[in-house]
Amino acid sequence: MASIFSKIVSGEIPSYKVAENDKFFAFLDINPMAKGHTLVIPKQETDYIFDLDDTTLSDINIFAKRVAKAIEKAVPCKRIGLMVIGMEVPHVHIHLIPINKESDMILSNPRIKLGQSEFESIAQNIRKNF
Repeated sequence: MASIFSKIVSGEIPSYKVAENDKFFAFLDINPMAKGHTLVIPKQETDYIFDLDDTTLSDINIFAKRVAKAIEKAVPCKRIGLMVIGMEVPHVHIHLIPINKESDMILSNPRIKLGQSEFESIAQNIRKNF
């Protein structure tokens, strides 16, 4: 059975896409830790990041860097935090989270609530800067 992220890539489930190429897909987290919190995934479903071949592991990080630079231009923050946990969905995903201090990356922090128009606006701003 395909993961929820594979269904997002295929268009079966809608998302707030911010960037895409032939191998990778980036979209806003719908339960964000901050405005602009983005997930970067390989289109090829793989459960664990360290099961990726070396080229794909390198390439996803280079793609994530480009996405992070676009987020920095679209969302006010000091930097973009990067987190890979990989427990909640069996599909490799990198969290790119706009932060102003280290404690902004604590998983138990309350998530923020955004409306559809705000998600769409943020996604559009990131796409424009990608």
